[in-house]
Amino acid sequence: MNQKRVSRRVSRIEISATKEMPILADRIGGCVSLGQGIPSFATPPHIIEAVCAALRDDPRAGKYSLQTGMPELRSAIASHLLAAKAVERDPEKEILVTVGGMEALLAAILTVVERGDEVLLPSPTYASHIEQVLLAEGVPVFVPLRKEDWGLDVDAMERAITPGTRAIVVCNPSNPTGAVFADREMRAMGDLARRHGLVIISDETYDALVFDGPPPVSLESVAGMKEHVITVGSFSKKYALTGWRVGWLTASPVWMEQIMKVHDASAICAPTPAQIAALAALRGPSSCVEEMRQALRRRRDLCCERLDALGDAFSYVRPGGAFYVMPRYHFSIAPSRQVALDILHGARVITVPGSNYGAQGEGHLRLSFGGDEDEINQAFDRIGSWLKS
Repeated sequence: MNQKRVSRRVSRIEISATKEMPILADRIGGCVSLGQGIPSFATPPHIIEAVCAALRDDPRAGKYSLQTGMPELRSAIASHLLAAKAVERDPEKEILVTVGGMEALLAAILTVVERGDEVLLPSPTYASHIEQVLLAEGVPVFVPLRKEDWGLDVDAMERAITPGTRAIVVCNPSNPTGAVFADREMRAMGDLARRHGLVIISDETYDALVFDGPPPVSLESVAGMKEHVITVGSFSKKYALTGWRVGWLTASPVWMEQIMKVHDASAICAPTPAQIAALAALRGPSSCVEEMRQALRRRRDLCCERLDALGDAFSYVRPGGAFYVMPRYHFSIAPSRQVALDILHGARVITVPGSNYGAQGEGHLRLSFGGDEDEINQAFDRIGSWLKS
């Protein structure tokens, strides 16, 4: 027997360039990052204190929680969804606490997607959505976003539907483009899903990080959509809890009963200390969220100013949410991976090649403005010097 044989599922997927570029940068040394989506903010003090107190005083804090998550956390998530999004979900039957949003996404995709099923991905799309569909042995179908504003093209999405189409995965606000899809576009996509019997897996990781208007509509709140949408939420970006690995998933019981099988086989439960942190985040002051949002808005503006100052080297769509911008480069005809490597070696700045996000991302780089203003300025200073060299 060949012990080195790798399963077909795993051989089809790749490590994301988002993770690969920092590894390469570590070997070079002295790099600054516009790459991986990690906000610079420390976990808020009231969250840290709540976890420390629980670890000291409550023996349950170091043990497994219920498989579905701590009951008080699920109730708090339900209250949050109702107040923030007008979404009603039963915390006993329709809410699952997960190991970050990533486990929630994977559990949903593995549950919905059968071998050979086609999954529509508005593109450029989050790289891990692609790999998770491939891991489920599905077929990613890339539906181009509108180039002028990175908006959803619902007509193109409908043209892409075939008898083999099973689901749509959408991230709003968008990673990697920073676009905030219009409510009318999201509702039209919901209508499309209902008419064709599709499931929408809605990644709402960045829902609190919108800079120029109200948060986008959650399709769960739209009449008639609950059976057609599985929603993924995360504490990572909103509360500076990226390393704590805690998120949630909401779905109707018919889906949740099956998703729970994947969750049980892969994780048992989310880490209890992380769940305690999430509960403190929801129960504590919300001022920290607004402070982070305003800081990211200033960083967005700085990033755009610095891109503008580079003249015709880049063109871009101003992002309305998340903490990414995806400019097209005009100083090279090389593939985006090569351009990202050239910038890494020549300027010692981490960027992410647009090809990581599907063919529609080629010719672009994804830049994150999650770092502090000094890091953003230093990165653009280096890129500017490199372009002149």
